[in-house]
Amino acid sequence: MKVLVVGANGQIGKHLVDLLNESTDHEVRAMLRKPEQTAQFEERGIETVIASLEGSVEDIVSAAKGCEAVVFAAGSGGHTGLDKTLLVDLDGAVKTVEASEQAGIDRFIMVSALQANNRENWADVIKPYYVAKHYADRALLQSSLNYTIIRPGGLLNELGTGKIEIADNLKTGSIPRIDVAKTILACLNEKNTFKKSFDLISGDTEIEEAIKEV
Repeated sequence: MKVLVVGANGQIGKHLVDLLNESTDHEVRAMLRKPEQTAQFEERGIETVIASLEGSVEDIVSAAKGCEAVVFAAGSGGHTGLDKTLLVDLDGAVKTVEASEQAGIDRFIMVSALQANNRENWADVIKPYYVAKHYADRALLQSSLNYTIIRPGGLLNELGTGKIEIADNLKTGSIPRIDVAKTILACLNEKNTFKKSFDLISGDTEIEEAIKEV
């Protein structure tokens, strides 16, 4: 399966691109925002494409042509303003959903946020971010795509344990970014994750085992 990773230069995206590049079951195309970001990927033989989430849907359609799955792992980051949260985390995600449909891609995996589906549990300090994630997820749910929505807890730059907990309603928890990427890869490998959404934190179950029980 050829997979377009949107947000390939982000922290989860980089891990996922590496995992897909090492996989014998998948090919990867890294979608990047700036031409100067391409060298670090292309020197390892990874295909790249330039497209902006603030550009047109047609630009993303072109970036996705020839792929069979899309992973949305992009984010505006914690140092930008609310305008970027709106333009990237919400509108950029919705554009990518629309572009995937137009490009004839069936499989879509969205990286969301823990409790994005439950308004009553949104932290006030980052509530606009939760709003963006909530409505981006809803756009995917209402699309024609075979979706998986992964809602990870607090993201850590630590070595992964390879063990996770998955449930419909996990209120607290954290997880290394590498384990989020490994979970995405496992979802791409299992058809039982179609039309599913779940919270994700570090836990006691091996990733592949947890995914098979989704």
